[in-house]
Amino acid sequence: MTRVLSCIQPTGEVHLGNYLGALRNWVSGQHENDAFHGIVDLHALTITEGPDTLGTATMELAAMLFAVGLDPDVATVFVQSHVTEHSQLAWMMECTVSFGELSRMTQFKDKSAKREAEFISAGLFTYPALQAADILLYDTDEVPVGEDQRQHIEITRDIAIRFNHRFGDTFVLPKAVTPKTGARVMDLQDPTSKMSKSSESGAGLVNMLDDPAGIARKFKRAVTDSDSEVRFDRETKPGVSNLLEILAACTGDTPEALASRYTQYGPLKRDTGEAVVELLAPIQARYHELIADRGELQALLRTGAGKARRRRCHPRQSPGRRRHAARLTARSPGQMSSACRSAAAAGPAPCTSSSVAAADPAARSISAPNRS
Repeated sequence: MTRVLSCIQPTGEVHLGNYLGALRNWVSGQHENDAFHGIVDLHALTITEGPDTLGTATMELAAMLFAVGLDPDVATVFVQSHVTEHSQLAWMMECTVSFGELSRMTQFKDKSAKREAEFISAGLFTYPALQAADILLYDTDEVPVGEDQRQHIEITRDIAIRFNHRFGDTFVLPKAVTPKTGARVMDLQDPTSKMSKSSESGAGLVNMLDDPAGIARKFKRAVTDSDSEVRFDRETKPGVSNLLEILAACTGDTPEALASRYTQYGPLKRDTGEAVVELLAPIQARYHELIADRGELQALLRTGAGKARRRRCHPRQSPGRRRHAARLTARSPGQMSSACRSAAAAGPAPCTSSSVAAADPAARSISAPNRS
């Protein structure tokens, strides 16, 4: 089964565009792939400034992921900082990638330019090394990403190739894939722009936890056009088409079929708002249950972290690892120590500070805690 990794940062509320465009596909995809979903709170530290913000946002996002339908018994849902191997491997990735490679990353150039007058974290510069660790740690086969993230997968592959060349076949080379197409949800006040938490006005943004009256009000005030014809045409009627696409995502009909049922914008706005309210009601109910019972939520996250760690500690054997084990076992008994024979039979062991210390006395002296 293909192992797929998708991650999300705990920055801001989850909105309708996130759900219909991506998270709903995560829910269906967990039954089709070996799905790993990480809440990457360490990445969010590059923009988090206030105390207590990140911890609260992480728990709220976790509750939402479980509320929309991710099953902890099917998918591996974890918080990045709860699996310490992410940070450990990130340092190894930093030592494997070059300064020049990081300097050429488009996303760093763009984000640092926007924050020119503000504090720019060094973590923003080394971000790709941690992201490479996130991906390579689990022998990920595929990473669904948009065009703006493909460069990050390319540098991850470069790092993995270099590491494998230096130290032996260790990491699976991940492949960037186009995510399954979800609903295209645009801002209700600016239907030419995607719905986004960074929009200047919240009037066109529908958050997953908005109250029913507020949702209905936002749809009633949605921008359409001066024409009165209900027709699905993204180019000439973006506002009406946005409403039709959202309604289609909620009902399972096509935008074109829905357009034929309306002659006025008012009923379309009303029905779309009501459909969204109905869609979100069970999700909101489950979310509030989880937030009210932090013990259950923390137990689910502990399960996810343990599952992620076990999957890391017992990685699948890639073709390269099998060839490496075969070369070891093909040697005559005189060429192999008993430890090597045991290691070849057992397969690759996890790379941890304790395993490095056991193999290298010098490393042991460094890693041992000073109890004096």
